[in-house]
Amino acid sequence: MGKIFRFHTDVDTDQILASQYLLYPTIEEMKEHTFESLDPEFARKVQPGDFVVAAENFGCGSSREQAPSVLKALGVRAVLAKSFARIFYRNAINIGLPVIVCRDLYDNVADQDEMELFLEEGIVRTGGKEFTCTKLPAQMQRILDQGGLIASLNREED
Repeated sequence: MGKIFRFHTDVDTDQILASQYLLYPTIEEMKEHTFESLDPEFARKVQPGDFVVAAENFGCGSSREQAPSVLKALGVRAVLAKSFARIFYRNAINIGLPVIVCRDLYDNVADQDEMELFLEEGIVRTGGKEFTCTKLPAQMQRILDQGGLIASLNREED
């Protein structure tokens, strides 16, 4: 069970992590500025196991891998949206952050609602309702379980 942090349509990577913070040497330092332009308190409020829920085209803009990396570093369990920008989606899978298409969720939840995600089943429960989301293929689930594509490939080389 985690809390929902709800964001609008077309949240771009600069809104997730503004470009001036890319100069910081580590993700740990960058993560303190996540969503700073949309919710200056986000990095202090979010707890491990919480969720980001968004409308259409989440993660549009640049191809910076730091955008999903700061969310993962803050402990965000998954990002659920009506749709994702392709490069953000790929970057998230690469680093092991679950990104789930869930078309009906956004319109039926509010910021700070409690939610449960059953990733392997493709189901979300919140407010006494159940929503069906895209169920990840078994291979993608294995990649996420291993910490992302990079970690998965590194294990295969061993």
